[in-house]
Amino acid sequence: MSEAPRLPEAATAAARPGGESLAERYAAIAHAYEPRRGDRLLRALDIVIAATLLVLTSPFLLLMAVAIRLSSGRPVVYRGARVGRAGRVYEMYKFRTLLPDAESRIGRFYGPELTVHTAREVTRLGRIARATQLDELPQLINVLKGDMSVVGPRPIRPVFFEQLCEEVPAYWQRLVVRPGLTGFAQVRMGREETWAEKLAHDLEYIADRSLSLYLVTAFVTGLRLVKQSVVDSVALVLRRR
Repeated sequence: MSEAPRLPEAATAAARPGGESLAERYAAIAHAYEPRRGDRLLRALDIVIAATLLVLTSPFLLLMAVAIRLSSGRPVVYRGARVGRAGRVYEMYKFRTLLPDAESRIGRFYGPELTVHTAREVTRLGRIARATQLDELPQLINVLKGDMSVVGPRPIRPVFFEQLCEEVPAYWQRLVVRPGLTGFAQVRMGREETWAEKLAHDLEYIADRSLSLYLVTAFVTGLRLVKQSVVDSVALVLRRR
């Protein structure tokens, strides 16, 4: 078996001028992005889908923003650093579902540990937002801005990107495309699978990234979101009784 490609030598150098992260160093040496012919079509679909959903859900966006402001103050929108295409770090938007300053308390965790610690920080309104998936809607703005795609590898925090590049040698190859609201790995696998197993599905999508795979992934995600929202909402109501 051949060894998995590693992060370019220029990015793995021991010296880190100015305290740059691995993602920032990769961005500095990344080659120019060369899109495929079909990438323009996928980007056009990103814009159409994101714009349509933002218009359709605008009343819910407004209500959620007001509810968060009145119930737990500011900020209404959570802005978290994520690693984007070619290593560019951007701010990902979500409605805040955790207690104020929760990031400072749970930011160092990831995987199962992050799930446990996050559950302790979720607000009452946050549980509703998560059950109905309303907290994810601001990410549609990231799609319009070009930070994200509807379909692609899930976005990851810079510090975890660095750790995973050390644990999974080929992990940096996710940077070929924009991170997505959903991804091939998300519809094919659960949270219990390893990062390497999830990466294999991400790379399969990146290698293909055809219109049919994009549409199937988006459609399956839509069905799962509706089903999961109903299940989580019912469970939330039952717990309150």
